[in-house]
Parts: sequence; structure tokens; C-alpha cells
Amino acid sequence: MSSTLMEGFLPFEHEPYFNFQDEQVAARQRAAFTQVREKYLGRTFPLIVNGQEVQGEGTFDVRNPADTREVVWSFQQATPAQLNEAVKSAQAAFEEWRFTEPFQRATIFKRAAELLRARRMEFNAVMTLENGKNWFEADGEVAESVDHFEVFARETMRWATGKPVYPMPDEHVTTVYEPLGVVACISPWNFPSAIPLGMALGALAAGNTVLWKPASETPLSSYLMIELLFEAGLPRGTVQFLTGTDDVLGDPLVDHPGVRMIAFTGSKEIGCRIYERAARVQPGQKWLKRVIAEMGGKDPTVVCADGDLEAAATGIVQAAFGYSGQKCSACSRVIVEESVYDDLLARVVEKARGLKVGLPEENADLGPVITQGSAERITKYVQEGQGRVRLLLGGDTPDVGERVGGYVAPTILADVPADDVLFQEEIFGPVLAFTKARDWQHAIELANDSEYGLTAAFYSRDPRKIDEARKKIHVGNLYVNRKCTGALSGTHAFGGYGMSGTNAKVGGPDYLFWFLQTKTIAQRY
Repeated sequence: MSSTLMEGFLPFEHEPYFNFQDEQVAARQRAAFTQVREKYLGRTFPLIVNGQEVQGEGTFDVRNPADTREVVWSFQQATPAQLNEAVKSAQAAFEEWRFTEPFQRATIFKRAAELLRARRMEFNAVMTLENGKNWFEADGEVAESVDHFEVFARETMRWATGKPVYPMPDEHVTTVYEPLGVVACISPWNFPSAIPLGMALGALAAGNTVLWKPASETPLSSYLMIELLFEAGLPRGTVQFLTGTDDVLGDPLVDHPGVRMIAFTGSKEIGCRIYERAARVQPGQKWLKRVIAEMGGKDPTVVCADGDLEAAATGIVQAAFGYSGQKCSACSRVIVEESVYDDLLARVVEKARGLKVGLPEENADLGPVITQGSAERITKYVQEGQGRVRLLLGGDTPDVGERVGGYVAPTILADVPADDVLFQEEIFGPVLAFTKARDWQHAIELANDSEYGLTAAFYSRDPRKIDEARKKIHVGNLYVNRKCTGALSGTHAFGGYGMSGTNAKVGGPDYLFWFLQTKTIAQRY
């Protein structure tokens, strides 16, 4: 990237996390919860269509998953007419935004990063009340959102330069990249800030406009992020914010002939449905829709006999039980060489036994899963598996007093066969399966025995084994001698293989290409 284009950009550094062990920092976070409740509790928030705040046809409540008796705020139910209006507004805004200077877009993102830095604790508190993350998990995500702004500002400028081509003696030939059009960003509840923001910034940085459809469980984290972007100078028409039901914002949004691209993160079931429906050319549609999808994982940690067992045990517990296992990158399978199987298993059980289940607002190690229905589904996996495998920890409902929510204890199951559903299916909760391997080569084979391929961790001190793992473990993100969660924007480009999705690597050097189309221009002298 030329120095002229990057003038004014300091070298990139990841946003540091807050140290909540410092009592003064912790006091500020507690105060932020009070301020968020005073500022937002009980409010009803609008749709944003054509830059205007509008009401839908009815509203829905957002409940605190840590105590579902508490309604924290409410949002609108968009109508089919409002969906159509939003698409038309995004198409109109595209005709101006597509021609804006890349430096203008980058400047907006840089300004938004500064605004978010000043409000990080507020955004942490909102997220905790919406999806049950504790302080550390929420802060990690909001810090990642700051990183997204900084990374995409730089990527905007990098992609604006085009690419060199082999010259012709009598022609001037250039290869440039142009935006696509209207991008629908459909996001999940587990990362309600960083995931939709990453998809939307990919679209906006490339010169597209956005239909932003958040998960119904976590809409305020998205709404506040959009308002922050507008405050930073983003033209209001470039993002349309829609909340509501699947009958309006599900298939009709995917099928709409005015939507040029869909960026999705969520379940395999919904991702496959979107991929299939988007392939159909609708009446009036003048393009083949592009789809990027990230659809989860069944992520293994492989531990060799020569690996650092204490480091592996710590990384496994962090990756398996952080945010109650509700990360697509969470460790859900541990595959261990048989000579160290019992030793590692004992270490992991001991560490997991010390985890506290309780209120995320009070920064407990584990809070609830997102809904009571999710808790029941997770518990059913464990109950049905107890006749086939050994239950070493958990499997019950922890005591959290009178609070009503989907609390699930950290659960560890041992001696899980590779053909068992506990080994093969994404459970999306704090459930960890241990499986014994004959040797390290067999462990790699077991790691690859999955339809998913998102993340994996591999622990060994042997360079030869590490080299084999780097070549043969079939995932989009492989971590050697560290946990399989915690990807950092700009460094660990994130996206998987197989049924984990299309491998569009958010936060990486190629991500913007998914939101662009290539034009070759040849001019004869």
C-alpha cells in the first residue's frame, strides 16, 4: 500500500482489553450497567428505513436471558411493505455511496472507532443484558468491534488501488474493483456486535449499501452500532435497519430481487436454506446472487503425548466453557493420545469444577444459555448420552436462586466414540466430549472426522507433528499450542471449511473481495 494512501494511519494495534481485576475499572463497569438500565430499560426502538426512524406493525420484547422475567427493551415488527421500501432506499443510496472516495469511507470508520472506544463499557453492559455474556466476553467482543473499524479503514484504502496487470505495448490496461449493490447482513445473537459489524463493514468499505437484520434476541447491540456509525458521518441511507419475524425478514428478504448479496452467520440449517434459495433467479432479478455464510463448527482440540498438558487443560476449559460454549469456534471435542488421556482428563475436570455459574451481570464464569429452549435441547443431548459414555462433571441444572433462565452446568463426557452424536453434532452449549486416540496420527484422523471445519487446536512440542497438523487438519483456523477461540480481527482471518461455511475470512486480507466485482479496462493508445 502506498505511503500516500496510508498518510495519517498509524500502525495497527489491537484494542487492549479492560482489566476488571482493577477495582476502579470494575466499578466503572458496574456503573455502566446502572446507566444502561436508566437510559434504555423499557424503551421501544424503531426501524430505520430511508434514513428515518419508523414504526412497524406491532412490537416484540427482548428479555434478559439471565432472568427471563425481565423485559429489557422492545423492537418493531417490520412489514412486507417496509422491506420493499428498505430495499428501494438502499438501491437509491447505492448510486451515491458507490462513488464516494475510499478515504471518506475510511475516515468514517476511524471516527467510529474513536466513538466506540469512549462507550465500550456501555456497549458491554447492553450486550450482557441481551445475550448473557459476562464482562470479559462482552468486552472482548466490543474490543474486536473497535479493531474491525480500524482494520476495515485500512482495507478500504488497500483495495482502492486495484491490481497491476502484465503490460501491452499499445494499450493501457487496468484491473479495478467495483461494488455489487445492496447487501443483506443477517446476523446471530451470540456475537451481536462484532459479527454484524464485520459483515456490514465489508459491504460498506467496498461501496455497497446494507440491509442490517439482527437476531431478535439481541437487536439493541446492532441498533446502537448503526447509530454510532451515523454519528461518525455515515450517510443514513446507506444502512437500513430491520427487525421482525421470519415470515417477513426470512425467505422474503433472501428472495428479494433487489438484494444483490447475502452475508449470513448462523446455523447450518438456515445457512443451507439461504444458499439454496439465493441460487434461484427471481423475476426481475438481473444477477446471480452472491452468498457468504458462516455456519458453525464441531471444533476439536488434539493433544499429543508430548504436549504441555497443563497449558492444554487451561486452553480447553477456556475454549469449551467461555460464554457457556455458545461460540461457533468453541472447543466441543477433545481428542487425546491414550497414554496421557487420563492425566489430561483429570486436569480439565478439576479446572472446570472450579467455574462459577451465575449472573453474567455480576461477571460469573458462566451465565445462562440464550433461552430455556436451548437449555432443554442441550440437556437432552447429555441425558440421552449417559447410557453410552461416562459423565464426569455436570449434567444437571445449577442453583442460581430464584432467577429464571436457561442455566446449564459445565458438562464433561468421557470415552465418546467417534460415531456418537456427541462427537459429531454441534450442541452449542457447555458440553465437552473426550475421545481417546491410539496415537497422534489417529488423533488427526479423528479431528477431521466431521462435516464441519471451522477451528481446531493442536498441542505438541514436536516440530514434525506440528508440521503434519498444519498440513492435514482440515479447518479454516488452526491454532497450535493455544486455545481454538479468540480470533483477532486483522490477524486471525476467520472462516471455515466444509459445512462451516464458504470460508469468507472476516478480518482478513481477502475479505473485501467477496463484496466486489472485477472490471478490466483496456484503452488503446
